[in-house]
Amino acid sequence: MRTLTIDTSTNILGVAILDEMELIGQKVTRVNQDHSSRLMPAIVELMKDVNVEPVELEKIIVAKGPGSYTGIRIGVTVAKSLAWALNIPVVGVSSLESLAYQAKIRNGLVCSFFDARRENVFAGVYRVTDGIMTTEKADANIRFADLEKYLLSLNEEVVLLSPDIKKFTDLMTKELKDIIIIPKSPDHITNPSNLAVLGMQKKNEDSHELIPEYLRMAEAEVNWLKTKEKESNNHD
Repeated sequence: MRTLTIDTSTNILGVAILDEMELIGQKVTRVNQDHSSRLMPAIVELMKDVNVEPVELEKIIVAKGPGSYTGIRIGVTVAKSLAWALNIPVVGVSSLESLAYQAKIRNGLVCSFFDARRENVFAGVYRVTDGIMTTEKADANIRFADLEKYLLSLNEEVVLLSPDIKKFTDLMTKELKDIIIIPKSPDHITNPSNLAVLGMQKKNEDSHELIPEYLRMAEAEVNWLKTKEKESNNHD
């Protein structure tokens, strides 16, 4: 089974093609450019490089969020469109779960998070046992201070993974720093082949039913609700 994986949930763009569990090829880039103009060319280039035709694909796996609102929308839309056009199944995987899987070789707790602005983070906490990962705390949009309190309450070491790790170092208390393990920089970038491995363990989805996991409204939606609320108050 040849599988295409797509991850555009952060500023990192990752695509990979696997044959069963064997990686054929992948591309990972971290540049400050819009994924909308780069995703399809990256997929086309990768498929050309590894000599795989679209009709040979049997499944598409995509990081469905949380993360960048625009990035998630682009990745999920492309994945659903390709799955529909090729009449093949699609699978959505938590972007945080995929990142946490980077720590699969070490037993214990792992917390992955992305910056959600205003000292908030999208975070998930997982437990690895002999390579098997289970959810300890479901993905959530949470204040970093509250995440820190939760991790401290677990009273054990935890691996911390985030492409935004440097932004939050100054917010960490000494108590948290005493219990966390922060791997080297490359481990904080999601590997799209890990996304594929996780996706193969999950149920196939209909391309029309896959829903992104934003965990928050887009800024435009928030502003619209504020406007409607203000208008309603003015009429009272």
